[in-house]
Amino acid sequence: MQAEFRAPRRRTRVQEEYEAPLPVSYSPGERTMLRAELINQHVLVCHPDHIQKIHNQGYFGKGILSRARPDHSISDQWEQHEGLFLPVVSESRYEELLRWARSALSTQGLDEEAVSQTLLRLSQPVEMEDVRREVGGGENGHRGEGEGPRPEGGVCHHMKRSRPGLEVEPEAKRSCRYDPQDLDHSSDQDSDSNPDPDPEPLVPGPGFVLVVSDSEVGGGVREVRRTPFSLSEYLQLSLEEAFFLVYGLGCLSVYLHQEPLSIIELWRKFLSLRPNFVSSYAAYHYYRSRGWVPKGGGGAKYGADLMLYRKGPPFYHASYSVVVERVGDAFRGSALRPFSWRSLAALSRITANVSKELMLCYIIFPADQSEAELDSPECVSRLKVQEVIVSRWVSSRERAEQDDI
Repeated sequence: MQAEFRAPRRRTRVQEEYEAPLPVSYSPGERTMLRAELINQHVLVCHPDHIQKIHNQGYFGKGILSRARPDHSISDQWEQHEGLFLPVVSESRYEELLRWARSALSTQGLDEEAVSQTLLRLSQPVEMEDVRREVGGGENGHRGEGEGPRPEGGVCHHMKRSRPGLEVEPEAKRSCRYDPQDLDHSSDQDSDSNPDPDPEPLVPGPGFVLVVSDSEVGGGVREVRRTPFSLSEYLQLSLEEAFFLVYGLGCLSVYLHQEPLSIIELWRKFLSLRPNFVSSYAAYHYYRSRGWVPKGGGGAKYGADLMLYRKGPPFYHASYSVVVERVGDAFRGSALRPFSWRSLAALSRITANVSKELMLCYIIFPADQSEAELDSPECVSRLKVQEVIVSRWVSSRERAEQDDI
């Protein structure tokens, strides 16, 4: 029986425009290669321009500090102050950031007096002339953490894109800023180098904020101060997303220990990290190539492997919850996720309760395909995909429909 396609539910509030569906970019004369790092079994994109390019054109990955879009910022509200746009935080929020900075500095072995002196200097009000000088002198066009795009009007509530940072003061220089190259690689099984057991901690960072007194929010005393704590937002890609960008689109290069991995090396590395990677990638590649936006992270809370979106999560709710299974030509084999009737009925009910449909995606492996062939991504071309929509049978609804007839 042919499954009936149901139009996906639109989101009630859409605050962005739909861009090109895939991040395939070309600069004059050559292709722009985007870069990611394989760190502790995770694929991270660290360059701000690459983060926005990959996520905006295809909705790949999620921010490590955000729920989905990599748009973490110290504040959701920005305000124009003497010609510069600065993030606005309350006095209590600023005190909380100072406590975090104190804890980070203390863990580095600094004595209490040195920590207090550092935080005291960071938290002093700053004159706007000093802010403009540190932002970049104004003439060179460099913008710092406290300076974003310049929209019309006074307050901007949606500026949460990554911005280049400023240099940290000398006394805070050893405090911290995560560099993906300095992170611990101790979990990499095939690493021959000695991992750094103590990656640099997060610490007081560059930038400025507009601090508003809690008792006079909305029109009270405002002071420009330095941000006591700086966090870097990165984009985390699933293994399937990363390999699709490398193999399917050819627009991404993944590095391990500062060396780019070839397609074969990356495939074998991902296979070592996840034994069922062949099946999961085949399903991901199948749906991506048909215009869907598959996301793996959201499926876990619904008991599925993938959630399928039309155009992308900002525009529609997910249409399908997908469970991926590996089978042979005769639809036999060891199931990746064995279902009992009770567990399958429970999963079907959960899916229906969140207005989605349950789809079983069978990845069919040829009987003559050897294990050696699975060491290359070329094996994907021999795999077949069969989808089955699972729906609940409700006896009361069925009787009502029969009565109507």
